[in-house]
Amino acid sequence: MSASAVFILDVKGKVFCEYFKELEEESIRDNFVIVYELLDELMDFGFPQTTDSKILQEYITQQSNKLETGKSRVPPTVTNAVSWRSEGIKYKKNEVFIDVIESVNLLVNANGSVLLSEIVGTIKLKVFLSGMPELRLGLNDRVLFELTGLSGSKNKSVELEDVKFHQCVRLSRFDNDRTISFIPPDGDFELMSYRLSTQVKPLIWIESVIEKFSHSRVEIMVKAKGQFKKQSVANGVEISVPVPSDADSPRFKTSVGSAKYVPERNVVIWSIKSFPGGKEYLMRAHFGLPSVEKEEVEGRPPIGVKFEIPYFTVSGIQVRYMKIIEKSGYQALPWVRYITQSGDYQLRTS
Repeated sequence: MSASAVFILDVKGKVFCEYFKELEEESIRDNFVIVYELLDELMDFGFPQTTDSKILQEYITQQSNKLETGKSRVPPTVTNAVSWRSEGIKYKKNEVFIDVIESVNLLVNANGSVLLSEIVGTIKLKVFLSGMPELRLGLNDRVLFELTGLSGSKNKSVELEDVKFHQCVRLSRFDNDRTISFIPPDGDFELMSYRLSTQVKPLIWIESVIEKFSHSRVEIMVKAKGQFKKQSVANGVEISVPVPSDADSPRFKTSVGSAKYVPERNVVIWSIKSFPGGKEYLMRAHFGLPSVEKEEVEGRPPIGVKFEIPYFTVSGIQVRYMKIIEKSGYQALPWVRYITQSGDYQLRTS
């Protein structure tokens, strides 16, 4: 399948999700007329046409499928050079909210060595700006620092890989001088995504000891340690510890948080609401085993960890500035928030 065909399928999937929330066979059947209308607008003689869901929602509504003769019009955004933003937008208070979200993918071997680590980042914007503003975003991009002579020990920079932008970004300008310049859509959108293949120190380190007493019981001891800076706090931590499928009669003891057995998944989930950096916590679990031992067909699944650390980025990426330029000259406030969260975060057990 060609890259263009994959792109179109991806775009169609995202647009359908904007309309129907869930892209399932049933939702396509229930909304067949709207699907047909969307396909007609998305493609023209096999070529991509209007692919922005916000623009499509201006004239293809989910509430009604009735044809209103004499009232049909082509939205001005379709004929604009800036098709993703309507003209005449006005706000009493002009603001831009920037979310820098990094997901950590990690796989650690049973002996403690890191087999895979990468950071997948996205920069999402929530735009409440009047008129047709131009925005310029500055990051501590290593290539930019080298071009401008800012590279050095005092200026920490990051090397971004696999950078993907929203269609509003002027790619030619980014290629020339690494400036991220754009006229934004109104409301929420993802400005860019990036990846960093770098050796990441596990933010939450897990050690486990599993003792299995034949035909009797299994005892599990799990120790979790926050290996990030002490002033940061991980929220909503969930540690999923695999247990034998024939285990029963669970008993738990935790130094913090709570543990529960989820038999349909054969795991114990240890939940910690707030986990400060540098802290160390312990969980013990005791399970009974049947007198007839079940054969182990497969190896033990890894321990999975979920977490979210606000006001923290593991890569060190920073928003250096956000310039907002609009012909009326109004003042606008940019707000920046950093979040690091778990992606596919797994630690194998021996």
